[in-house]
Formats: sequence, structure tokens, C-alpha cells
Amino acid sequence: MLEFDNVSKSFWTGSHRKVILDRASFRVELGQSLGILAPNGTGKTTLVKMMAGLEKPDEGEVRKTSRVSFPLGFMGGVVTRHTAMENSRFIARLYGIDPDYVEAYCRWLCDLGEYFDQPLGTYSSGMRARFTFALMLALDFDIYLVDEGMPASTDVEFNRKAGDILAERLRTTTMVIVSHQPETLARFVSKAAVLRDGQLHMFDSLEEAKQLYDYETHS
Repeated sequence: MLEFDNVSKSFWTGSHRKVILDRASFRVELGQSLGILAPNGTGKTTLVKMMAGLEKPDEGEVRKTSRVSFPLGFMGGVVTRHTAMENSRFIARLYGIDPDYVEAYCRWLCDLGEYFDQPLGTYSSGMRARFTFALMLALDFDIYLVDEGMPASTDVEFNRKAGDILAERLRTTTMVIVSHQPETLARFVSKAAVLRDGQLHMFDSLEEAKQLYDYETHS
């Protein structure tokens, strides 16, 4: 379970205070993947980082009784001057998992060859996305956090392998995916919410959430 209890979060932009959440309460239950629709600039990434524990609320409490992933595509904790091998072993130790297993899994799934032993700073964005996605799948979480869809990899074989693994994983795990595009959510979730004016409006179906989202974004 992942629960927000009366959570508030805002930032000072230099001219005004931008409210991300205003005393928002909601819960993500295991087995019920959730899509969150939010226009660009409303704080999608901040919300996902709060779920992961990378951002703290100004007020209220975020409670987790499950293993929650870092946001897919988020490079925090990964050091670009270190190799993929070094990064995979370091992250494995952080999560208390066998470093040999995580390194071997990432080598197999990424299929980066000799680049796996090169610093991440030398990678293209697609190669980095492949490594980050593989690392997340290697760690086996209860709840996976995805910010704006799958990583942008042009490698067809990697996308097939990783997609198959994620689809299998989702049978026994839960996904929270945040996007400004309803079609991105449709592939993964049925239940959805809309982030609007600091509140998360929960709906039983993506279609209901989409109606409010379309009305807000086009009015």
C-alpha cells in the first residue's frame, strides 16, 4: 500500500507560490494499478518523487507498506562518471540485493556489450534509458512508478524483452503511471485520477477521468 494523508506541497517560483498538492489524501492498493492524468507544468514529476520518497511533503504524511520503486527514467542515485557495472552493484547494495545477480541481470537485459563497463556519461539517452529500465526490473518492487511512459529506447529487441518482463511483472505487482496523455495510460491501467488545482480526483475508470481531464484542458 502507498498512502498520502492530508499531504501539501508547494514551491515558490520567484513570483508566486505554485501548489502541487493541497491537503490531498488518496491510497494506492496493491493489485490496483493507477494512472494519473496531469497537464505539463502541474507537478507530475514532483508527485512521483514524493511517492518514491525523493521529495518530502510540506505537511501531511506519505506512508508505504510496500516496496516502491524509484521513478522509471529517474537518474538520481546513478552516478554518470561510474560504469553501469559499478552503478548496478552500488544500487543492489542499497536495496540489500545480491550485487552479482543485479549486475548479471542488467548485463543480460541491456545487452550493451563493452559499453556496460564504460561510464554512463558516455551513453546516448537511449542507452541510458535501457540501463535504468533494466536496473528497475532487476530490483523487483511491489509498486512501480512511471513518469511519462516507457523509456525512449529505439532498440527493438530490448523493447520486446523489457516489455514482456514488465507485462509479466504487472500480473503480480502494481504500477502508478503519471502522464499528460490518456493514451499512454490506456495500455497499463483501468483506474485513473486527475491532478487538478492541488487535488487528486479519483475515478473508477480511465474513461471517467479522461472526461474531466479533457474538459479542464480544453475549457
